[in-house]
This record gives sequence, structure tokens and C-alpha cells, in this order.
Amino acid sequence: MDAKDLDPSTRVVSSGRPEARPDNPVNAPIVPASTFHAGGRLEYGRENNPTAAALEVALGELDGGEAIVFSSGMAAANALMDLWPVGTCVIAPNTAYTGVAVRLRELHERGHIELTHCKITDTELILSLLPQSQVLWIESPTNPLLEVAELEVLISHAGTHGVTTIVDNTFASPVRQKPIAMGADFVLHSVTKILSGHSDLLMGAVIARQHVDWEKLQVRRVLLGAMPSAFDCYLALRGLRTLFVRYEKSEANAIAIAATLAAHPGVSRCRYPGWGTIASIEIDGNADRVCESTRLWTYATSLGGVESLLERRRRWPRESDTVPENLIRLSFGIENPDDLWADLDQALSHR
Repeated sequence: MDAKDLDPSTRVVSSGRPEARPDNPVNAPIVPASTFHAGGRLEYGRENNPTAAALEVALGELDGGEAIVFSSGMAAANALMDLWPVGTCVIAPNTAYTGVAVRLRELHERGHIELTHCKITDTELILSLLPQSQVLWIESPTNPLLEVAELEVLISHAGTHGVTTIVDNTFASPVRQKPIAMGADFVLHSVTKILSGHSDLLMGAVIARQHVDWEKLQVRRVLLGAMPSAFDCYLALRGLRTLFVRYEKSEANAIAIAATLAAHPGVSRCRYPGWGTIASIEIDGNADRVCESTRLWTYATSLGGVESLLERRRRWPRESDTVPENLIRLSFGIENPDDLWADLDQALSHR
């Protein structure tokens, strides 16, 4: 059976497995080796590892490109930025993941790139800037404002102008959108989040549309020292197997509770695009006190795990000033929705 004929929810379970022959393991084993016998394709652990290679096969088949994994999401993002020559003109969202936003500003301030910030939903403005640009960095939905870009329009027009398109697909995941199929050059994931799903590892991944770009990124991984450990790759691959069932349950919780939050008297605004596992709310009152008052929800950063997390994003000094001070980001886990709502409701009473 050709893997391309399989549904993605099946492919994510079956891909990246060892060869099916007697006595072979069903799962890709952990290979804790720093060096390998000479003459093959592995050679040294900073360059590759069999467990990482299995994970890359699974991620690549899921996203429709050539995958390469990194020691963190920021390591993956920095590897992409390291490909840009001095003077590259970059369009990026005015609100995005904090680490990426800070790094782009640093590169701009050092004179390495020319950076233009845009609201990612302002399609007409972005289209008008494409002829003078070389890179379009898209995050959709954005973190933490949940703004949704017109992906197909932006990617199509960027391709017409020869602009390299990078899509941070961490929130949506391949469950809900596949930018490579739309023509994007690169897809970026924080594997730490929804893809691995258990809040127990740090990892990033880039999916390249062209194999030549994958080879360039592999060189960057080696030179930047950003190879993930074999154990983390094993955990990520194990978590990836349940991506669809976890995502669907978390999304069902988000849909049910976001509607109730939008009508709550203590919530001035609920940001939720109607799909996905993340929502943000703005509180009439003390957002920190709400976060501190939960009993089931965990007050912590990050997202995409099986447990529900929440935090006030502006508690981080480098968070964008476009994010309201009273905004709480909610990452929905797989718990019972009635239990999740009861805990939020009592926490909101402490605002």
C-alpha cells in the first residue's frame, strides 16, 4: 500500500517505522551513540542519528516535504534566519511568538536584515510590499492574538514575486493546515508543543519543499550545534503517533468552552478562530489572580500538551506591546470539558 494513499491520521501512526521483518522492533529504537563506524551516512552524532531520521520521515510525510529536526523551536527558526544574506528584506507579523519576534528585531537592529512589521490579516498591505521583499514570515494563527492569515493568497502571490515563504504552523499543526501543499517554501514547528504533546521535551522542526533547501538546513544544524538528542526524538515520535486523537479532543474542548467564555460577564473579549486548541481571553479584572486561582488548569507557559495550561502573556518582559496586559492564553488539553469549565468559572470569580 502506497503511503501517499493513506489518510494523514493513518500515516502519522505508520510512518518512520523500522522495516517489517522477523525480530525487528515495531518502534524506532533509541540509539544513544555519539559516533558511528566510518563509511556510512551517519559518522557523528552532531550530524545525524537513526532515531532522529525516523522522526524526520514521519514529519516529512505528514507535512508533505523534507523534514529536519532541531534541538528547539528557536534553533529551527535561527537556522532559517541563518540562510539569509545581509540586506534581506523580511516581512513579518507585528504580533508573533516572542522569541522569533525578538530575534528578528535583533537582526534588523544589527543591520543584517530590513524588517517590516505588518498585521498578518492585512492582506492588501502585505501584497503591496512583496515586490520589494525577499522573505515573508507568516504565523497563523498568531501567538497569542489568534489572528488568521489568508494563507493561500499570501503564499501564491509571494511565489509570483519570488519571495521565500516561511509559515510557522505550530498552532494549527498538519491536522488543520498544510502550507507546503499551498506552495510555501518552509514550514516551521515547535515540536515541543502540539506535535509531541506531553510537555516533556524541547524540539523544533523545519519542513522544506525542496530537497536542496533541506541539505542547506542540515549544514546549518551541524554548524550551529542544534542536533536534538536520540531520547528526545524517541519521545517526540511516540507523541506524534497520537497527534490526531489528541488534537481532536483538545479542539472539541476549546470549541465548547470558548463559546461559554465569550458570554461570561468577566471576559471582555474571547479570541478564538472557531478551530484549533488555543484561545485567548481578556479579563475585566486581575488576570494574574485568575491564573493563580485555578485548581485543574496549570498556570504555566507553553502549550499543546495533554494537560490544560493558561498564563497571562504580558508577564514576560519581551512580549509584544500589541498584546493586552489583561490577556490570558488558554491551551486546551484532553480533560473532561465540564471539569475544565468549572475550574475556569470559579477562577474568574476571583478576578
